[in-house]
Amino acid sequence: MAVISPPQPEAGPPPSHPSSPQGSQPAVPAQERKGPDPRFTVPGAALTLLAALLLGFAAHLTVLGHIEHARAQQTGYDRLRDELALGTAPVGPRDQQGRPVPNGAPVAVLHIPAIGLREVVFQGTSSEVLMSGPGHLRNTPLPGQPGTSTILGRQWGYGSPFNHLDQLRAGDPITVTTGQGQQHYTVTGTRRAGDQDPVALTAGQGRLTLVTATGGYYTPHGVLRVDARLVGQAQPAPAAGGAVPAAELPLAGDQSAWLPVLLWLQALLVATVAVSWAYRRWGRWQTWIAGLPVLTALVIALSGAATALLPNLM
Repeated sequence: MAVISPPQPEAGPPPSHPSSPQGSQPAVPAQERKGPDPRFTVPGAALTLLAALLLGFAAHLTVLGHIEHARAQQTGYDRLRDELALGTAPVGPRDQQGRPVPNGAPVAVLHIPAIGLREVVFQGTSSEVLMSGPGHLRNTPLPGQPGTSTILGRQWGYGSPFNHLDQLRAGDPITVTTGQGQQHYTVTGTRRAGDQDPVALTAGQGRLTLVTATGGYYTPHGVLRVDARLVGQAQPAPAAGGAVPAAELPLAGDQSAWLPVLLWLQALLVATVAVSWAYRRWGRWQTWIAGLPVLTALVIALSGAATALLPNLM
């Protein structure tokens, strides 16, 4: 006996997804976006930081350095003018209280009309001091006193005060104002490496020697000296002489600047880590608005400390 099976329902269209249009296939969920690959992120951040440091270093030697020099000249002139009016300006290696005149203290005003130079001269000749202007070599007498007074100045960086020193010719006048009044000199000649030294001074005579670098843009490779003889009677001078640190000799860098360089570098690394953390937790624009001024200030401070390692006459 044949068994009759019940009729099967006809196949209809597949049921549609409740959240998709009629007849469309269900949407495939998108894969989660992966984070940045550290193999490229870390080197990229390091190169960006290095580029910022090099840019800040170049800016500090040029634009920012000239601004810093102009500010130091103005503040130094105001201080020296007050000391000249009060009669407390230095006239030797020690002040009126018998203490050594500190490095960076203004001691004179140098005026050379032939090259349009008027600069405040500071005590000391380290690279850091010469960022403010010309510096007086501490183991030589002050201008106007018997003996050879030596003043060092930069050729290109930080105001370029001695950039045109090679244009001076014999007979050009030089005036230096110190705590003992105006001292007048006349240029006698220029010297480079290998040239003959000037004749020795006799008792009571005075000489001024201006020293700067020779070479191209920010590439010193020698020393230029301009000698000038004192016109008139020399002023009384306290005992001078002694040795100066190697960092204050011509074309020397200040190795003591390594400590502030390392400290500023650590501060920059901490700030970089903080900005990176804030970028992930806070947001792009909020992080840059708050972090960029901090990073810029640290880069400028670090580059300024690093320039003290370079030759002081550059």
